[in-house]
This record gives sequence, C-alpha cells and structure tokens, in this order.
Amino acid sequence: MTTSDAPVAGAEVEFDPTLLALTVEEAARRLSVGRTTMYALIRDGAVETVPIGRLRRVPVKAISAYLETRMQTRPTSHAA
Repeated sequence: MTTSDAPVAGAEVEFDPTLLALTVEEAARRLSVGRTTMYALIRDGAVETVPIGRLRRVPVKAISAYLETRMQTRPTSHAA
C-alpha cells in the first residue's frame, strides 16, 4: 500500500460487496447507526448474528431482512 492508498481519517470506507458476513461495526456502518444501537438491535433479536469460531458476525442477509421488516411495519402516510 502506498501512502496515496492509505485510508484518510474521516473518509468513507468502501464496502466489499462480496462479503457474506460482517463485523458488528461494519453492519452498523451499513445501516448508518452507531455501534451501541447495532448491539441493541442484536440483543433485542431484531438483527440475527451467527457464531464463526469465537467471533460473532452479522450476515448481510440479516441486515436486508431487518430492513424489509422495518419497511413492512412502518405506518403508511396518507396524503390529504
């Protein structure tokens, strides 16, 4: 990695679309929520995780499923 390829503090992180399971921090970034909120979603069972060895990962499909559930349960607005 050259100095021009080094990540810049505060810069957006590129997502690897080939990843099937994410760290909690990566999942939080994808949902645009904080790490504490992501852990709360996991604790409450809103987002599923899987153990991989001694690690806990969030499947990308679990994030999609969470968003689908949220979209179905949100109230519909009626235009006047």
